[in-house]
Amino acid sequence: MTSEVITPVPAPGRADRVRELATELRGLRGALIPILHAVQADLGYVDQTDIPVIADVLNLAVAEVHGVVTFYKDFRREPAGRTTVRICQAEACRSVGAEELAEHAKRRTGVGFGETTYDGRVTVDEVFCLGNCALGPAVQVGHKLHGRVTPARLDAILGEAR
Repeated sequence: MTSEVITPVPAPGRADRVRELATELRGLRGALIPILHAVQADLGYVDQTDIPVIADVLNLAVAEVHGVVTFYKDFRREPAGRTTVRICQAEACRSVGAEELAEHAKRRTGVGFGETTYDGRVTVDEVFCLGNCALGPAVQVGHKLHGRVTPARLDAILGEAR
């Protein structure tokens, strides 16, 4: 079976918006990462087509911008689901069951970390500290933080998210 590479087509005006954001922030020291965060915050993710626009504004090589986007897990390269479930995998949470909780989440949703369910409803991500160490395992759903999450509680949280 051959694998076809599909080049994403930017939505009308996306390149203009990316250029506008990059131009507004290019004067910052170390502007690349703030620009990438701004693009993701404004447009939901950093599309492959955004990379050459940002590189042009900053006078950087496309490979340099691509390298930063792919190196840092915080930058999405495709749209997230309507609900993002972030499961802490830091040591404090792992010591009280976060690994098992993550495996349960993967089985329940059918997707791994960094992936989105087929229906586009839920994205499951790992994070390495939510600052809720005393109440691990910690899970963040959207902007709401949950502590002492068990597999049964995660099922209830996911049910509400769907």
